[in-house]
Amino acid sequence: MLEGKMADINFKEVTLLVSVVAACYWNSLFCGFVFDDVSAILDNKDLHPSTPLKTLFQNDFWGTPMSEERSHKSYRPLTVLTFRLNYLLSELKPMSYHLLNTVFHAVVSVIFLKVCKLFLDKRSSVIAALLFAVHPIHTEAVTGVVGRAELLSSVFFLAAFLSYTKSKGPDNSIVWTPIALTVLLVAVATLCKEQGITVVGICCVYEVFVAQGYTLPLLCTVAGQFLRGKGSIPFSMLQTLIKLIVLMFSTLLLVVIRVQVIQSQLPVFTRFDNPAAVSPTPTRQLTFNYLLPVNAWLLLNPSELCCDWTMGTIPLIESFLDIRNLATFAFFCFLGALGIFSLRYPGDSSKTVLMALCLMALPFIPASNLFFPVGFVVAERVLYVPSMGFCILVAHGWQKISNKSVLKKLSWICLSMVIITHALKTLHRNWDWESEYTLFMSALKVNKNNAKLWNNVGHALENEKNFERALKYFLQATYVQPDDIGAHMNVGRTYKNLNRTREAEESYMLAKSLMPQIIPGKKYAARIAPNHLNVYINLANLIRANESRLEEADQLYRQAISMRPDFKQAYISRGELLLKMNKPLKAKEAYLKALELDRNNADLWYNLAIVSIELKEPNEALKNFNRALELNPKHKLALFNSAILMQESGEAKLRPEARKRLLSYINEEPQDANGYFNLGMLAMDDKKDSEAEMWMKKAIKLQADFRSALFNLALLYSQTAKELKALPILEELLRYYPDHTKGLILKGDILMNQKKDIPGAKKCFEKILEMDPSNVQGKHNLCVVYFEEKDLLKAERCLVETLALAPHEEYIQRHLSIVRDKIASSGIVEQPVSPVDKTSSAEERDEIPSDDVKEITSEPRPAQIMKTNNHKNSKSNKQSTKSADKEAPHKTTKDIKEIEKKRVAALKRLEEIERILNGE
Repeated sequence: MLEGKMADINFKEVTLLVSVVAACYWNSLFCGFVFDDVSAILDNKDLHPSTPLKTLFQNDFWGTPMSEERSHKSYRPLTVLTFRLNYLLSELKPMSYHLLNTVFHAVVSVIFLKVCKLFLDKRSSVIAALLFAVHPIHTEAVTGVVGRAELLSSVFFLAAFLSYTKSKGPDNSIVWTPIALTVLLVAVATLCKEQGITVVGICCVYEVFVAQGYTLPLLCTVAGQFLRGKGSIPFSMLQTLIKLIVLMFSTLLLVVIRVQVIQSQLPVFTRFDNPAAVSPTPTRQLTFNYLLPVNAWLLLNPSELCCDWTMGTIPLIESFLDIRNLATFAFFCFLGALGIFSLRYPGDSSKTVLMALCLMALPFIPASNLFFPVGFVVAERVLYVPSMGFCILVAHGWQKISNKSVLKKLSWICLSMVIITHALKTLHRNWDWESEYTLFMSALKVNKNNAKLWNNVGHALENEKNFERALKYFLQATYVQPDDIGAHMNVGRTYKNLNRTREAEESYMLAKSLMPQIIPGKKYAARIAPNHLNVYINLANLIRANESRLEEADQLYRQAISMRPDFKQAYISRGELLLKMNKPLKAKEAYLKALELDRNNADLWYNLAIVSIELKEPNEALKNFNRALELNPKHKLALFNSAILMQESGEAKLRPEARKRLLSYINEEPQDANGYFNLGMLAMDDKKDSEAEMWMKKAIKLQADFRSALFNLALLYSQTAKELKALPILEELLRYYPDHTKGLILKGDILMNQKKDIPGAKKCFEKILEMDPSNVQGKHNLCVVYFEEKDLLKAERCLVETLALAPHEEYIQRHLSIVRDKIASSGIVEQPVSPVDKTSSAEERDEIPSDDVKEITSEPRPAQIMKTNNHKNSKSNKQSTKSADKEAPHKTTKDIKEIEKKRVAALKRLEEIERILNGE
């Protein structure tokens, strides 16, 4: 059977397996992104269409460049490519990701059935495939989205093996096409997950012990005769040797390429990830060996499953007298007995056992800590492929038992119970992956000695803004593992969220004290988890809220950079602080350094644009905004602030692009009134009055008290001869902002000139002078009101006072002369006017009298620095709105032009006032 032609699978078998997989995993479709999914999916920019495809082959599984020391060195670009396909179809809706995982598991189950038929009879093959399909240990690989690496790798792993089984031709000849296809499929499997390369070892074992039918005694005999010169190597054995050399050479080539990809650097893990890896002899060896029976027990009895087995989950074995060593001894005895049986004796049964053992052992080697440390103690998902060997072994054992008539019925009952209970366990286990809270709470039921689990429950509650409960779990993590730096950082962050800054600082200081001390000559970054250095960032961010401690915060940023020169986040945070300290040149240096580490970071280019604005380099700022938008066309802050920069440049040729960007912005942020307001201002600049009115109304609908939108809409109406429509808008503006000077001036002007409501206008101007007695425009307009009321003496005194405020304004002098002439001609006796102190210097006036109040400039929200955090809890960076009528301290060319326009309009208004004063 084992050497015969490969058996085909029929439609009924495929339907059965697919139906069973669907029945076990239908509820996984309603689970979200949890645990490692957050880093691999939600925070991974390699999924976005804006990221070049070549970047997938330069970064690790989590989106970190392979060249960076903080990279996990897990190179799986083809798996990330499938995530990107999901993103194209449904962006970040988890259902499509879970659906594709379920499909892949069904595909693996079907291919596995085909592999089983090489070593088992038809009935046992179906049982092995069914057991594989329903086994609860696979929940992490199937329901956890990141488990797709196992699923995809397994598809090509099994396909490579099946291809190799066809490499033996008639008369034991070599068929090279299947071998070439095998090498290609091995490479593809390895690009899905590293363990894919281990299929080469399985092919070698299959070739020697199954395809050629050799046993270990026979091989020893032939080798001994050859070495003694008493015989030659048989031709068939030479052919086998050639095939093995080709396989091994191809494998070596793949290994060399893989080493080049990781740049000969192993990932950095801490003692919290894998305590045994940093333990002394014999603790390290005893613990690692004990982990083998632990994994085997999870396959045999998957009743207590846990998503995280790091830290203190499995206590270290520090003595030969530890009773757990008996489990290790028993495991190796059982494994050795099976190995001796399979290698020593010919026959189908021994070959089946041998292949089952190979499927269990060889794919597990990369996760075994034998050749290099890994970042976990036990991980259920890495048992996905080894469970195939386990299922073959169980099915083979069941076949032997069921052939005995006495035990046949009992064997069927037991088998049915196992498959049904496993299926129910899988179905129930899927619900644990519904959310991070349910997942980590289920893990705590299994293991309460893992501080990471307490931390993760705290994170889940923190994401729900339940900081009080989160704090309890974070504190429990510090009790379980007092030297866990991350736990103390979590406590500090939660205290900060609860506005308990003193306790927050104490927690951060405690975490900082736990950092390893610098050892001369030893690279610091290699001895600490990169995220632990964030304690310096968090502490600095906390204390810089105190203006007197900015230098202290800067010192912390510089300390983090000195420990790790490639710490990008430290440069970003320091750049933001330097801007706050009014040191834009140094801030620019910090951002440029960060860009050296990550030139494809849109947020960094945005931050650099903000620095350019601070340095009064608008052209350079626009270039940097454009670079950010090239990398991320939907970068909301870059869209908005670059549009405002274009608008404020005064260049008409830039307005269409500014409008396009603002339209993109409101598409991304439809509830932000600022986007509509600035579209309205652009339309006013282009004299598109109806369009400007539409955008202003939309802005006011979203934000009823939007000061600038209310005033500019009223101004628009007054400029388009719709003064009476402006009045209710001004009433609304003054209801929210009673001290809005320009609104009062515009309202007074409309009341006096359009509605002839002199008392109403008088109240407006008097209100202005109550707030600002030195307001020349309000004072002058009140003088005009006195004149309209025929109170010439009061008008004269008013104009004298106004002239004292602005002695160089010729129109006030002329108006005073006109009033005095009127007084003289009417025979009114003048009262002596008290001298008024003149101001030492008159302010440059950019206001105009009465009804020609010009529009204010657009008030964009201040461009704020985009904070790019690696912490999952640092998500959003909002902008605030400037005060509506705040004057810019620096006069630009546009400002000067506006002032000139106002002066021209003022002259026109002066002519009108003079006509009033002359009684025309």
